[in-house]
Amino acid sequence: MSENEIETDTPVSDTLLAMTVTSLENSDLVPRELMIARIAALVAVDAPAASYALNAVPAADSGITLDDVEDILVAVAPIVGTTRIVSAAANIAEGLGFVIALAEAELEEELEEEAELDAALEAED
Repeated sequence: MSENEIETDTPVSDTLLAMTVTSLENSDLVPRELMIARIAALVAVDAPAASYALNAVPAADSGITLDDVEDILVAVAPIVGTTRIVSAAANIAEGLGFVIALAEAELEEELEEEAELDAALEAED
């Protein structure tokens, strides 16, 4: 490891996130259009749930809604076929489940930290 690199516990997801950020920064498409293209591409390659999870935050940040995702599935259905659409719908749901579970875990951790801090402050009084 070079001295400029920082060791993390999630090097693969960190790399994928960096690739996503770079893609957003280097495209002339507005973020919403770029995310529509990315979601359509994920459907076309039969991406796993984790790939949808990785793109959920950038998609939401760009203004993509679940209704938009449904419209994307309808738009690409004649090209990719029923099997890919059914697979994509399941993987999108599972990917969003990952994102929700992660957000819940982070919120739980924050609440526990706040409770510990409150308990420590009360003990000082």
